[in-house]
Amino acid sequence: MPLDPTLQKLLADMPATDFDTVPLEELRRANIANAIAQRRVVELPRIEDRRADGVGVRIYWPQADPAGLPMVVYYHGGGFFMGNLDTHDSVARTIAHQAGAVVASVDYRLAPEDPYPAAVEDAFTALHWTAAHAGELGGDPDRIAVAGDSAGGNLAAMVALRARDAGGPPLRFQLLWYPCTHIDPTLPSEAENADAPVLPRRAVELSAGWYLGERDPKTSGAAPAYAESHAGLPPAYIATVQGDAIRDEGIRYAQLLRAAGVPVEHHNHEDLVHAFCTLAPHVPAAARALDDSLAALKTGLA
Repeated sequence: MPLDPTLQKLLADMPATDFDTVPLEELRRANIANAIAQRRVVELPRIEDRRADGVGVRIYWPQADPAGLPMVVYYHGGGFFMGNLDTHDSVARTIAHQAGAVVASVDYRLAPEDPYPAAVEDAFTALHWTAAHAGELGGDPDRIAVAGDSAGGNLAAMVALRARDAGGPPLRFQLLWYPCTHIDPTLPSEAENADAPVLPRRAVELSAGWYLGERDPKTSGAAPAYAESHAGLPPAYIATVQGDAIRDEGIRYAQLLRAAGVPVEHHNHEDLVHAFCTLAPHVPAAARALDDSLAALKTGLA
């Protein structure tokens, strides 16, 4: 199936990025500038930046006087080396609005300055803080989900595993958009989509190198696919896209969860690209895919 026509036109107008020649700081600046230039699609009554035991979080409330609302801890994408609270502000707003949930968006540390396991430590710290402060935030500590896109999908899956092993916080749901779950360059989608738009194979290679250094994802604990067991994890919704270098990671993680008895809803979108959540304000097909996933999240938290 060809790409959605609106998406095709948008991609045609986007300049290609040479990840081997553009400096890291320039990539980050362009990422932030592009996000700031996006139109805001959701207005919320209250948003605040907080410190969650040393980790930056931005709290989004879907209503002015919340009490007992479900909660979502959200981890942004960006290959572990870029992205922040501003680049994914529209996604966090949309989660809060459509799921009717208090959202804590996490500003975790980035590689290569802070490689693995810094991001995972920050991710779990923020989850633990959110659960501990649920009442103060107007949330329900018994209705918490984690969500993340791309690298953030890795972090959401990682903290779900850690929360299970640590005996809490208890999670109701995990929403993983085109997640990085294996960090495995040998998967077929890596070669098949080596020149994919948004996330070509070279970007995946650089990201993995900056995040892991010399660590092996299979033995370091950096990839959720290699956990000893996936039993007892919360139900999951996993969205992948056909033309994506890491497509097979999300597909295989869905298979791993199902084999462990975890309820999984998986959708592979053939007409979209990596990072479609951030493109939703401009691409109706991406907005529909985002809406469907958030409907599943809302049901999972009901």
